[in-house]
Amino acid sequence: MDESYEISHHVRSALVRNVPVVALESAVIAHGLPGGAGVEAARSMAEKVESEGCTPAVIGIVGGRITIGLSEDEIRRLGEGRDVLKVSTRELADAVLAKRDGAATVAATAYLASNAGIPVMATGGTGGVHRGASQSWDISPDLWELARTPEIVVCSGAKAVLDIPATLEWLETHQIAVFGYGTDEFPAFYTPRSGLSVPRLDKPEDAAEMYVTRLGLGLRSAMIVAVPIPEKDAVDVQEATDKAVAAARNEAISGPALTPWLLARVQELSGGAAVAANLSLLANNARVAAKIAAALIGRREKRIGFTA
Repeated sequence: MDESYEISHHVRSALVRNVPVVALESAVIAHGLPGGAGVEAARSMAEKVESEGCTPAVIGIVGGRITIGLSEDEIRRLGEGRDVLKVSTRELADAVLAKRDGAATVAATAYLASNAGIPVMATGGTGGVHRGASQSWDISPDLWELARTPEIVVCSGAKAVLDIPATLEWLETHQIAVFGYGTDEFPAFYTPRSGLSVPRLDKPEDAAEMYVTRLGLGLRSAMIVAVPIPEKDAVDVQEATDKAVAAARNEAISGPALTPWLLARVQELSGGAAVAANLSLLANNARVAAKIAAALIGRREKRIGFTA
């Protein structure tokens, strides 16, 4: 990595010692949740990762420096800043050259984590195909990056404001593997059920085995492990989502600003229920990601003759 990158001491130490690391995106900290909820989410996710004996690595850009493993102060800086860029892979060079603060999306996190040798990341939901994309051509850069980056992405499906059937079709067309974790139904972010079938993985070891097998076959696209939100925390935000999408069309909101705007509107219309659900699924996804990262380390050690 060049001088634009910094891998924090605690992440570098974990990688050297073969301790499992889980990458965490920072866009949810700065753009996905209101008020201080993003910082709370980052703290909760890190705690879940650490509880499984793994090292969390929040990825973001601070003053133009790409950082793998943000400190608590840096996380707060992104979560409380008023001029934090939403950075996908396209905007990485812009953020570096302008020495800006930037929050990494799923695409940027997957790209940077993979380059740093961290094969597992956790997030809330991926981007996808937006509703009405047949006219707008609005498809998230997340999907294009996942088509070429061999990262395990642990999430609760695609964001609820998207066209989920179309997103799954896009993923299939571009040979991105999608699995349900403990379910054969693709989760719909705030709810465990979408009515759409996916292959099932039941254990962290199953996910690790599938990932290693895919790499061994030369397959270089990402592997999505879709984890249902805990049933007790699921909420029905369909009406709020429909209203938010209609409002966005009326106000001609589009491009990179659309998803954060829609999520904020859904959270507002749901009376805070969506925020609580989001915090729950983020923490749960981090826990599952850590279990998979640990299983990957264990599988590697067994292959080279060590005891896991």
